Amino acid sequence: MEMVPSEEKQLVPREGIFWSCRQSIFEEMKKRFSQIESAAEEPRVLCIVQDTTNAKTVTERLTLNLPASTSLSKLFEDVAHKAGYVNGTFDLAWSNTPDMAPLDQGSDVSLVDSGFEPGKKNFLQLIDKDGEQPQIASDESGTADSSGLDDSSQDRFIGPLPRDGTVGCSSDYSSPSYSYSSILNKSETGYVGLVNQAMTCYLNSLLQTLFMTPEFRNALYNWEFEESEEDPVTSIPYQLQRLFVLLQTSKKRAIETTDVTRSFGWDSSEAWQQHDVQELCRVMFDALEQKWKQTEQADLINQLYQGKLKDYVRCLECGYESWRIDTYLDIPLVIRPFGASQAFGSVEEALQAFIQPETLDGPNQYFCERCKKKCDARKGLRFLHFPYLLTLQLKRFDFDYTTMHRIKLNDRMTFPEELDMSPFMDVEDEKSPQTESCTDSGAENEGSCHSDQMSNDFSTDDGVDEGICLDNTSSTERVLKPKSSLTFELFSVMVHSGSAAGGHYYACIKSFSDGQWYSFNDQHVSKITQEDIRKTYGGSSGSRGYYSSAFASSTNAYMLIYRLKDPSRNAKYMEVEDFPEHIKRLVQREKESEEQEKRQREIERNTCKIKLFCMHPVKKMMMMENKLEVHKDKTLREATEIAYKLMDLEGVVPLDCCRLVKYDEFHEYLERSYEGEEDMPMGLLLGGVKSSYMFDLLLETRRPDQVFQPYKPGEVMVKVHVVDLKSETIAPPVSVRAYLNQSITEFKQLIAQATGLSAETMRVVLERCYNDLRLLYVPNKTLKAEGFFRSNKVFVESSDSSDHQVTFTDSLLWKLLDRHGNTIRLFVTLPEQSPGRLANRTSCPKASGDSEDSFEGAKGSRKSVEAILEESTERLKNLSLQQQQGCSTSDSQKSSDHSDFEHIESPAQEPDSAPQPAPLDDRTRVASGGSASGGASDPENQFPSEERSDSDMNNDRSTSSVDSDILSSSHSSDTLCNADSGPLPLANGLDSHSITSSRRSKAHEGKKETWDTAEEDSGTDSEYDENGKSKGDAQYLYFKAEPYSPEDGSGDSQKCLLVHVDKRITLAAFKQNLEPFVGVTSTQFKVFRVYANNQEFESVRLNETLSSFSDDNKITIRLGRALKKGEYRVKVYQLLINDPEPCKFLVDTVFAKGMTVRQSKEELLPLLRDQCKLDLSIDRFRLRKKTWKNPGTVFLDYHVYEEDINISSNWEVFLEVLEEPERMKSMSQLAVLTRRWRPSQMKLEPFQEVVLESSSVEELKEKLSELSGIPLENLEFAKGRGTFPCDISVLEIHQDLDWNPKVSTLNVWPLYICDDGAVVFYRDSTEEPMELSEEERSELMKKESSRLLKTGHRVSYSPRKEKALKIYLDGGPTKDPGQD
Repeated sequence: MEMVPSEEKQLVPREGIFWSCRQSIFEEMKKRFSQIESAAEEPRVLCIVQDTTNAKTVTERLTLNLPASTSLSKLFEDVAHKAGYVNGTFDLAWSNTPDMAPLDQGSDVSLVDSGFEPGKKNFLQLIDKDGEQPQIASDESGTADSSGLDDSSQDRFIGPLPRDGTVGCSSDYSSPSYSYSSILNKSETGYVGLVNQAMTCYLNSLLQTLFMTPEFRNALYNWEFEESEEDPVTSIPYQLQRLFVLLQTSKKRAIETTDVTRSFGWDSSEAWQQHDVQELCRVMFDALEQKWKQTEQADLINQLYQGKLKDYVRCLECGYESWRIDTYLDIPLVIRPFGASQAFGSVEEALQAFIQPETLDGPNQYFCERCKKKCDARKGLRFLHFPYLLTLQLKRFDFDYTTMHRIKLNDRMTFPEELDMSPFMDVEDEKSPQTESCTDSGAENEGSCHSDQMSNDFSTDDGVDEGICLDNTSSTERVLKPKSSLTFELFSVMVHSGSAAGGHYYACIKSFSDGQWYSFNDQHVSKITQEDIRKTYGGSSGSRGYYSSAFASSTNAYMLIYRLKDPSRNAKYMEVEDFPEHIKRLVQREKESEEQEKRQREIERNTCKIKLFCMHPVKKMMMMENKLEVHKDKTLREATEIAYKLMDLEGVVPLDCCRLVKYDEFHEYLERSYEGEEDMPMGLLLGGVKSSYMFDLLLETRRPDQVFQPYKPGEVMVKVHVVDLKSETIAPPVSVRAYLNQSITEFKQLIAQATGLSAETMRVVLERCYNDLRLLYVPNKTLKAEGFFRSNKVFVESSDSSDHQVTFTDSLLWKLLDRHGNTIRLFVTLPEQSPGRLANRTSCPKASGDSEDSFEGAKGSRKSVEAILEESTERLKNLSLQQQQGCSTSDSQKSSDHSDFEHIESPAQEPDSAPQPAPLDDRTRVASGGSASGGASDPENQFPSEERSDSDMNNDRSTSSVDSDILSSSHSSDTLCNADSGPLPLANGLDSHSITSSRRSKAHEGKKETWDTAEEDSGTDSEYDENGKSKGDAQYLYFKAEPYSPEDGSGDSQKCLLVHVDKRITLAAFKQNLEPFVGVTSTQFKVFRVYANNQEFESVRLNETLSSFSDDNKITIRLGRALKKGEYRVKVYQLLINDPEPCKFLVDTVFAKGMTVRQSKEELLPLLRDQCKLDLSIDRFRLRKKTWKNPGTVFLDYHVYEEDINISSNWEVFLEVLEEPERMKSMSQLAVLTRRWRPSQMKLEPFQEVVLESSSVEELKEKLSELSGIPLENLEFAKGRGTFPCDISVLEIHQDLDWNPKVSTLNVWPLYICDDGAVVFYRDSTEEPMELSEEERSELMKKESSRLLKTGHRVSYSPRKEKALKIYLDGGPTKDPGQD
């Protein structure tokens, strides 16, 4: 065996070395596998990151699968490595809550503790840090040029490079509607965008154009603001100066324009107004001229933008020319001449048309001053001087006088990059000896700019003439400039995308630094190419008509700005180092402001904002709410002091008697306390800075002699109410904390310690949800198994009574708790003048209880309401005080602080005793349906609580404040209708389904059921059964009332009751118990439910319970006969077909089932005479169906309600006064309302009724021909649209209606005239429409607009009212009180 030296220099076998090496390798591999295995066992967190900083990467996702213990700082490192960014130059935020503060980059907290969920997808967004783009890892240094203009060196750009494609190539644009696919980062373009406030894209486009105009920008920088002379907030030039400085020096991607618009005097509403960019340009230039008066910049606008033209008329006989000079700031170019089918193809063609003269001949001849007669003449415009900055407006918006709509013309119009204006310059003027020079634009000459060509008379002052001089004194100045001096280069194209109804503006601007074109689209700035500029030429339908593009949407150029190519005048952008001193100071101030804003954002990003609650120990133990804002590095002790001051506890409770605990407001659950963690930072305590937390904080207080109880995680909160069966009271809750794994036996011992009750005889009842009572009787069952959650409510009772041996659902404990859960509190307002005695009360059965009580009750029936209230006031006040003292304010199950009142009355189990009209004492009983035991034996069969509201009915009823005892009671009523969602217990023991279905089967047997007959056959239920016995006198539900005074004093003149009542009581029983307080029987008063807006609706369904009522609902009692079975309350309106308001309310009345129409008319006659002063004959008015405002079926005198006419609660009917005897005799006849249209007079004649014997179109035409005298072959008709009276503008009726439909009967499409009351217009087809001038049409349009607005009909030809664009030089508009 060969021996080799070992490490210890001993000889060992060669095979030993091999085995030793192999062993060490195995050990290392085992160690590695162990680490991998432990890592594999650790939960993983899947992070999906979306890079939103770059349009190129916004569709891509970075995926990282990290161990759950990974720290946030490590996450940032991994994201930076994978995205290729420098760590620390970007932020990460949650995707699902974008308003949440970004994650803390320097935190060592693990991903799990930061809210990441293992095993699930966690979506994050990579966003800008402090508004700056992230740096790519390969970019070591260098920033964008501070001037934002030098883009020559690509290596200085900051941000991720485009991942695919070529920057700014034309292929990035997929449609004319401007794609954002080529948007670059701010640092790559070097320019800053402008934030769109809402609809201020037109403003942003103009501001960016002015900023990119070197001459305007430099002049604005040279102007110095004097703060002593003007408020900087209202100074338009100063705010523009600030904006330009920020656009040139800011590091943000986009900046706000709110300071500029504020200097315009605009409020936030102006941001939602769309305006025309050319209109803004004119108004802004005008405002700047006003602000710059008496400064070096006073004539800046004129020097840069103002040109001159001559408006002339030349006699063709003698050559005499009359003319005047006008100035302009822009040249409006017609896209398509009026009436032409072809548009101009280029700007050059439109310019040529602009100066093309027209010949005045025939009736348009011109009176020549030299010839002293009317002669043929030539009228036109000539350019005398072009401005340095030439603005061309392409008039794409027009008006269609046929449809009365604004339209947009999307025709193609090309424009050159270099425009030679020399062909359009006036040269004739220099050679004409026979000219009369007049340089005053206000001269008496008739020549003026054509209204459709020139609309920009900006100045009446001739100003400085920088072009051709017309003075005859100097011939040398007449020499024209060389042709090259009139060459203009395009540098700005303002583009409109959309239609005439609205759209979006953006600007394509060429930088004079490098010749590169950029798109300035609000906050987005991107490079574009010449191909993209050509796409703004427009182009649409081709062969379509002149006004065919009324609602077409396209993207095309709207304003073009050219600059004169003159090396001696062409300026460059002012660099930062060349700024004047006042601009340098402004730059420094803005930089400091930006730094301060950045620091403030940093503070905001590190501030925890969480809801804070506190049960104030002084303010009626009321739970107060506030918002706690605390820096994440503040300790719990410091946060407690902040919360202490925030809740105004100074001087009320010592600071050391307060602490912050984790709290769940929804469940009113104290989750945990923070013992020993007073010095822990709030950021760690709350789990980081988040926009919202899943929990809240509670500032808990204690008395100095008390000790805070520790709250541990995992505990549940239990509110324990102690029930006393002897006094039948339920005590306010005592809070106890327990564990879900505790047994019922351990829980009882815990309660015994807290309440002092005996655990041996204790019964514990859990209220799992609303009125769901569960007796906890299994000793070893855990709280979790019994259904306990975070916050729970239990009732406990411990006594030696025999109630323990009774089944729980039959026990007194169950009855008390059941009544406690179903009792609500109502505020009842009694009538102002109640009768002194209980009227019409014939019997007062004696109860089989205490004879003294019965006697008191009988005696009380003969007392006045005042005596009843006075006798019981003292006792009720004492009871009320007891209730208030024992009331719990923290019981979340009741909506009122008095709902858990202590004393709950025991029901007397006397099946045959009727309610007593006695003063309210502690034994008040209420009759309702159910068993004699006072409750069902099966807890699953308890009364269902159906939450339904009267508001589901007609809510547009008005309620009269005065009621009478006559048949017509109230202006409004409503019905608590039986919904089919579930059976309600009714007093006769049946459910609502059985009653409704049986009535329907009888009432509608053999008759088709409609929505009118789907209800029961009566609007109300009888209070008594067929035997005359009061329904439901078997079970007695809780009722207790006491007088009260409203806090607002509104009930001083009325008696008010505070009523506690079981909401399972029927309305009939509720009314019977109110009888002693109202003073009349329940059939002589009505119950109205009052809603939040003080609308009142009558409740008339006597068999329905009060289950739709809730705590603190208000009820008003009004005197007047309640509806009997089979009666319906009806509102009667007068139909005035030719009045501006055709629907007028008359009276309320009552119709009954089985009554004929003639009988109801007889009932109406005295009401109409007394209340409406209408003295009518029964044969000279009719009743007809009313469907909203539309008149319908005419009711004939022999029709019977509920047999021939379907009727329902709160029914409405039309009353129509007849000028002649009734012509409608049969249901087969058809009454149509007709109206003649006279186009030659542009007017509609009054309505006339035509009665047809059939639905034949031929008969209708014959009747109309007979009525109007129009020959049958010339008569055309059309059905009216909309609701009666089908108003339509006289400007639209002739072409908008479907005249002379090709049908033979009226009851088919497109007429569908099947019922009385249809509106039909008719005309003579040979009658031509009146020819209107523009002035007459405009005047008629205004009249029609006013008429239709008054009648509530939409004016279709005026789609929206535009607000005029104004800039207020005094800081804001003055409010006109008469203006909307």
